[in-house]
Amino acid sequence: MQIREISLKELDIAYELIKELRHLSYDEFEDLIYEMRHREYKIFGLFERNILYTYAGVVVQTNLYHKKHLYVDDLVTKEGSRSHGYGKEMLSYLEDYAKIFQCQHIVLSSGFAREEAHRFYEHHGFSKKSFLFLKTL
Repeated sequence: MQIREISLKELDIAYELIKELRHLSYDEFEDLIYEMRHREYKIFGLFERNILYTYAGVVVQTNLYHKKHLYVDDLVTKEGSRSHGYGKEMLSYLEDYAKIFQCQHIVLSSGFAREEAHRFYEHHGFSKKSFLFLKTL
Protein backbone atom coordinates (compact mmCIF):
# COMPACT_ATOMS: atom_id res chain seq x y z
CA MET A 1 0.00 0.00 0.00
CA GLN A 2 1.32 3.44 -0.93
CA ILE A 3 -0.11 6.92 -0.40
CA ARG A 4 1.30 9.67 -2.58
CA GLU A 5 0.40 12.90 -4.28
CA ILE A 6 -1.27 12.45 -7.65
CA SER A 7 0.28 14.63 -10.35
CA LEU A 8 -1.56 16.61 -13.00
CA LYS A 9 -0.33 14.05 -15.55
CA GLU A 10 -2.39 11.40 -13.71
CA LEU A 11 -5.74 13.18 -13.73
CA ASP A 12 -7.27 10.44 -15.87
CA ILE A 13 -6.56 7.89 -13.10
CA ALA A 14 -7.94 10.24 -10.44
CA TYR A 15 -11.06 10.95 -12.50
CA GLU A 16 -12.00 7.28 -12.68
CA LEU A 17 -12.40 7.28 -8.89
CA ILE A 18 -13.65 10.81 -8.15
CA LYS A 19 -16.56 10.34 -10.55
CA GLU A 20 -17.99 7.91 -7.95
CA LEU A 21 -18.38 10.92 -5.62
CA ARG A 22 -18.76 13.94 -7.92
CA HIS A 23 -20.98 14.10 -10.99
CA LEU A 24 -18.58 15.80 -13.39
CA SER A 25 -17.45 15.18 -16.94
CA TYR A 26 -13.72 14.69 -17.39
CA ASP A 27 -13.41 18.14 -18.96
CA GLU A 28 -15.20 19.78 -16.01
CA PHE A 29 -12.99 17.86 -13.58
CA GLU A 30 -9.80 18.88 -15.36
CA ASP A 31 -10.85 22.53 -15.64
CA LEU A 32 -11.76 22.69 -11.94
CA ILE A 33 -8.49 21.05 -10.86
CA TYR A 34 -6.51 23.64 -12.82
CA GLU A 35 -8.68 26.44 -11.42
CA MET A 36 -8.11 25.20 -7.83
CA ARG A 37 -4.32 25.21 -8.17
CA HIS A 38 -4.16 28.76 -6.76
CA ARG A 39 -5.61 27.34 -3.50
CA GLU A 40 -2.81 24.75 -3.35
CA TYR A 41 -5.38 21.97 -3.79
CA LYS A 42 -3.54 18.67 -3.47
CA ILE A 43 -4.74 15.25 -4.56
CA PHE A 44 -3.51 12.24 -2.63
CA GLY A 45 -4.11 8.70 -3.69
CA LEU A 46 -3.87 5.41 -1.88
CA PHE A 47 -2.58 2.79 -4.30
CA GLU A 48 -2.21 -0.94 -3.99
CA ARG A 49 -0.62 -2.87 -6.87
CA ASN A 50 -0.83 0.33 -8.98
CA ILE A 51 -4.61 0.54 -8.51
CA LEU A 52 -6.06 3.72 -7.01
CA TYR A 53 -8.38 2.81 -4.13
CA THR A 54 -8.80 6.10 -2.26
CA TYR A 55 -8.77 9.71 -3.48
CA ALA A 56 -8.40 12.69 -1.15
CA GLY A 57 -8.46 16.30 -2.33
CA VAL A 58 -7.28 18.69 0.37
CA VAL A 59 -6.27 22.29 1.06
CA VAL A 60 -4.43 23.82 4.01
CA GLN A 61 -6.29 27.02 4.84
CA THR A 62 -6.98 29.49 7.61
CA ASN A 63 -10.19 31.16 8.73
CA LEU A 64 -11.53 32.70 11.92
CA TYR A 65 -13.67 29.71 12.89
CA HIS A 66 -11.30 26.77 12.37
CA LYS A 67 -8.06 28.76 12.47
CA LYS A 68 -5.35 26.90 10.51
CA HIS A 69 -6.80 23.62 9.31
CA LEU A 70 -6.75 20.98 6.63
CA TYR A 71 -9.96 21.10 4.64
CA VAL A 72 -10.90 17.86 2.92
CA ASP A 73 -12.81 18.84 -0.21
CA ASP A 74 -13.10 15.31 -1.55
CA LEU A 75 -12.62 11.86 -0.04
CA VAL A 76 -13.76 8.66 -1.69
CA THR A 77 -12.80 5.00 -1.63
CA LYS A 78 -13.50 2.78 -4.62
CA GLU A 79 -16.94 1.16 -4.57
CA GLY A 80 -16.61 -2.47 -3.54
CA SER A 81 -13.37 -1.74 -1.65
CA ARG A 82 -14.85 0.13 1.29
CA SER A 83 -14.45 -1.35 4.79
CA HIS A 84 -11.02 -2.73 3.84
CA GLY A 85 -9.03 -0.11 5.78
CA TYR A 86 -8.18 2.15 2.85
CA GLY A 87 -10.15 5.14 4.17
CA LYS A 88 -8.67 4.67 7.64
CA GLU A 89 -5.15 4.68 6.18
CA MET A 90 -5.88 7.82 4.18
CA LEU A 91 -7.28 9.63 7.24
CA SER A 92 -4.15 8.69 9.20
CA TYR A 93 -1.99 10.05 6.38
CA LEU A 94 -4.02 13.27 6.23
CA GLU A 95 -3.68 13.72 9.98
CA ASP A 96 0.11 13.46 9.70
CA TYR A 97 0.05 15.84 6.72
CA ALA A 98 -2.03 18.36 8.71
CA LYS A 99 0.39 18.17 11.64
CA ILE A 100 3.34 18.93 9.35
CA PHE A 101 1.58 22.19 8.42
CA GLN A 102 0.73 22.88 12.09
CA CYS A 103 -3.01 22.65 11.48
CA GLN A 104 -5.29 22.63 14.51
CA HIS A 105 -8.11 20.68 12.84
CA ILE A 106 -9.17 18.56 9.91
CA VAL A 107 -12.48 19.81 8.53
CA LEU A 108 -14.81 18.29 5.96
CA SER A 109 -18.40 18.50 4.78
CA SER A 110 -20.57 15.49 3.95
CA GLY A 111 -24.05 15.40 2.43
CA PHE A 112 -27.04 14.32 4.54
CA ALA A 113 -27.60 11.17 2.48
CA ARG A 114 -24.10 9.79 3.10
CA GLU A 115 -24.98 8.20 6.45
CA GLU A 116 -22.43 5.40 6.08
CA ALA A 117 -19.71 8.01 5.55
CA HIS A 118 -20.91 9.90 8.64
CA ARG A 119 -20.56 6.76 10.76
CA PHE A 120 -17.07 6.26 9.32
CA TYR A 121 -16.01 9.82 10.19
CA GLU A 122 -17.47 9.67 13.68
CA HIS A 123 -15.76 6.32 14.27
CA HIS A 124 -12.47 8.03 13.39
CA GLY A 125 -12.83 10.95 15.79
CA PHE A 126 -14.80 13.52 13.80
CA SER A 127 -17.81 15.23 15.31
CA LYS A 128 -20.72 17.08 13.71
CA LYS A 129 -20.29 20.80 14.36
CA SER A 130 -22.56 22.69 11.99
CA PHE A 131 -24.85 22.68 8.98
CA LEU A 132 -23.58 23.80 5.61
CA PHE A 133 -25.96 26.19 3.83
CA LEU A 134 -26.00 26.60 0.06
CA LYS A 135 -27.84 29.04 -2.18
CA THR A 136 -27.72 28.43 -5.90
CA LEU A 137 -27.26 31.58 -7.99
